[in-house]
Amino acid sequence: MTAAAALDPAVVAALRGARRVMVLTGAGISAESGIPTFRDALTGLWANFDAEDLATPEAFARQPAVVWDWYASRREAIRRAQPNAGHRALVDLARWVPRVTLVTQNVDGLHQRAGSADVWELHGNILRSRCSREGVVVDDPPPGPSPPPCPRCGAPLRPDVVWFGEVLPFAALAAAEDAAATCEVLLSVGTSNLVVPAASLPWMAAARGATVIVVNTTAEGQRHGPAIHHALGPAGTVLPALVAAAWPE
Repeated sequence: MTAAAALDPAVVAALRGARRVMVLTGAGISAESGIPTFRDALTGLWANFDAEDLATPEAFARQPAVVWDWYASRREAIRRAQPNAGHRALVDLARWVPRVTLVTQNVDGLHQRAGSADVWELHGNILRSRCSREGVVVDDPPPGPSPPPCPRCGAPLRPDVVWFGEVLPFAALAAAEDAAATCEVLLSVGTSNLVVPAASLPWMAAARGATVIVVNTTAEGQRHGPAIHHALGPAGTVLPALVAAAWPE
């Protein structure tokens, strides 16, 4: 199905009539801003490393400087990136729908920079750091060694992201599950819907009667059903067209 399928009258009508919309975003929407996906980020100096070997508490305990420096290189790339038309379309969506719950698996903060409010981050935010001992968040760590010490207790700071083997933040996951259970439309954007627990959210919503609109550049992870619609195309093209069709100005 092509991106134009997102403009199917039934899909547009469902979105226009919804008072509660959940949006679930993944790496695909950020890729359009030039941010490589998690595993694609292993290039250059990091080409000989395995992402899953770096993104664990055990790796940080074993080689904290290596893990910190890898995340520092990713932070620099993210700071240079800018929100794209897909991010901005979700800001526009919130102007028209009384309640939009935006849940992201991305750690880049681009939704907030685009202007979205009340973003639930399932995997944390790479632009923040937190104390590896006390968990206190530090927005702008002081310059120093790799990793820098916590300004409160001196323990090493770590990226404020969820590593393999760690649980998702309770409040974000609870908000996501509540939104999936109560929304009338769920937009799944730039994610294959293969990695649980986030992968289960669109199908939970569909089972409860919501219209699910899957926007992605590949057919990976697709499911089918009377209330599930697929739009194959980039978020930066599909989302602006969908919002404009629902609320022409």
